[in-house]
This record gives sequence, structure tokens and C-alpha cells, in this order.
Amino acid sequence: MFTQVLEMARQMKLGRLGQVAIDSTRIQAAASRNRLETEERLRQERSRLRRSIRKWQKLCDEDDPNEGAGTRVHLEKLQERLQAMPRRLEKLRKSGLKKMSRTDEEARFLRERGGFALGYSAEAAVNEDQLIVGKRVTQNAADNHSLIPMVEEAERQSGTKAEKVLADAGFFSLENVEELEARGCDVYVPDSNLARELNTGQRCAPIRLSPTQRRMRQKLRGPTGQAVYRRRKALVEPVWGTLKEQRGMRRFRLRGLEKVNIEFTLAAISFNLTRLLASRQSGPAT
Repeated sequence: MFTQVLEMARQMKLGRLGQVAIDSTRIQAAASRNRLETEERLRQERSRLRRSIRKWQKLCDEDDPNEGAGTRVHLEKLQERLQAMPRRLEKLRKSGLKKMSRTDEEARFLRERGGFALGYSAEAAVNEDQLIVGKRVTQNAADNHSLIPMVEEAERQSGTKAEKVLADAGFFSLENVEELEARGCDVYVPDSNLARELNTGQRCAPIRLSPTQRRMRQKLRGPTGQAVYRRRKALVEPVWGTLKEQRGMRRFRLRGLEKVNIEFTLAAISFNLTRLLASRQSGPAT
């Protein structure tokens, strides 16, 4: 359905992919930050279970055999929970995580401006007509592995090649820039020091740079490059504003990576349909 909406946009001459802005945001999981699995908590829980089992075993020994059925049922439940502890510990170790949510095991603690959020990274590619032409939800803690996959997804959905690619410093890596330039894309992605210079106006300290970095700095320091790069905010940030502020998508309702991808896809379809309707209403009468 997401692809069909973009095909409809192309019929309205709105699905072009000359310039694409790529960005990500954190969306909280439908899970409590307090219900976490850590090795220490699991060991403490195992100790509590053992103490409880000893207590209830003593009660079972003291109870009348004809009246202690409820006590034995409770004891069996405690023993089942204790038997599950090695599996829970092994799952945590295999995940490579220090802490894991009990309610959504696929959610991750991801850095955001206010600290860390338990959730997912929602990624979007937005074209010049401010349509979402590529989207996905990941567990990625950093964005620099997402740039090329998101460009490829936008190209696949749009059926055309991207001409200009705009993204913030989180998506920068030499490999990303060189790969996209080799594909014929005009790339506008600053490294972190250059991004600070563009935001504050204070010149970067002179350091040894690769040819790719020198070329990017020369491009983005010029008035044309800065004008192009400023389009990134104008294209993609209003999309997040609409989804998170107007439509309340600050927290997923579903759990698990596959399901939150479906939820975000539905939100993207809704956003694009709204854009198409607004475009049709503001266009010439037919």
C-alpha cells in the first residue's frame, strides 16, 4: 500500500526523487523502563525464588494432605519460575545487552537529546515534495550505517535515482560519501566538526583531512552548498513535527521490531495521503 500511494503521487507528478533528505528520530517502545532484565536482577530474583520455595515447602510439610492443595499449586508455580531462570539468563547473555526489556525484548536503549530512550530508531527519506519516499524502523544506536540503505529504499520505492542526498552529521562516514558519489549522487553530509561550524559560525580547528572531507567542507562552506544543505531541515523536520506533535507518535502502541515497522508504515501512508490531498485541493480545478 505504501508503494501504491507513491505510484499515485508520481501520476500527480509529485513522486520525483531529485533531492532526498534523510533523517531519523527515536520513538519510545510500548514498554516500561522499570521492567528490565539484567544479570544482577535475574540473580536476585533467583535468590528470592529459592527462599520462597523453601518457605512454601515447609508449609506443605506442615499442611494436612487433604487441605494443602492450594499451597502445593503455588509451590509448583514458584518451581516453574525457578526452572526458567537459566533460560532467561542465557537469552540475556546471547543478546550481548547489559539490560533487556521484559515487555518488549527487541526494544533498545538509544541515545536522544534528553538522555536515553527505550525504543526504536524510525528512519525516513523525504523528497522535494515533502513525501515520505522511504521508511523503516531499526534498533540502530547510530545512523551512519543507515544512509546507503535508506537511499536505496527511496530509489526502489520511487523507481528513479537520487540526484542530491542531504543528511545530518550522524549519517556521515567516508565510506558513505564515497560510495554515493561513486553512484553519481551529489552528497551533502557534513562531518561532526563541520556541522558544528555550520550551526555556530565558528571555524573548525585545522586538522588533517582526507580528500573526501576536504571536498565536502569546500562544498558546504560555499553559499550554494549551504543553501542546499538548509533544505534538509525544511524537508524532513516538518514530517517529524507532524507525526510526533500533531499525531502523537512519540510512543509505539505495538511491540516487537516487525510490528512497530508495520505501525510506522501505516503512519507514513497516512502522512503521504494527507500531503496528496492537500496538493490536490491547492492545485488548479479539474
